[in-house]
This record gives sequence, C-alpha cells and structure tokens, in this order.
Amino acid sequence: MDTSGIDRMLSQLRTAQALASRKPQAAKEVEPAGNQGEFASVLKTSLSEVARTQNEAAALSKSFTVGDPNTNLQDVMIAMQKSSIALQQAVQVRNKLVQAYHDVMNMQV
Repeated sequence: MDTSGIDRMLSQLRTAQALASRKPQAAKEVEPAGNQGEFASVLKTSLSEVARTQNEAAALSKSFTVGDPNTNLQDVMIAMQKSSIALQQAVQVRNKLVQAYHDVMNMQV
C-alpha cells in the first residue's frame, strides 16, 4: 500500500500546527519600509499554490479515469478535497480584501 500521500498530508498538518503555535509578533514591531512588495509576493505564491493543487487533483483524476494502476481512489479524493478547500480559502481571502478596500474607501477623512 502506497502511504506517500498520507505521509505528505501528515507533514503538512505538522507544519501548519507549528506555524499556528508560533507567538504573534508584538504590535510595537514595525516592518521596515523595504518590505512593501512582500504582500504581493505572498499573494502570488498563495495563488500559485492553489493552481498547483488544482492541477495535481486534475492530473490524479485523469490518471485514475484512464485506469492507471498506480493511482488509487483515496489519493484522488484527497487531492480533490484539498484543491476545493484551497480554492474556498482563496475566495474568502479575496472577499475579505474587497470588503477591507470598500471599508477604507468609505471612511470619512
């Protein structure tokens, strides 16, 4: 039985847990002015990760559909769910950004 998919998912969960357990930075710490392009790069990286998960799920689905003996249904379903969750997360982030933009634009000066 191929457990590489499960091992990858466990690794991702451990990484997410490690990131979540880190202490937030103090409010007094201000980012230097040179990091203004960091948001754009993080956003671009996140969107490319969403695209990668969708492409991986599509490739696994196609591989399973044509009858590849090395592809099992569990891996296909997990990849499709990860792709769906990644897309939903990206849409929610976009919605929050649009709402924040509207809130800023409607502020009275």
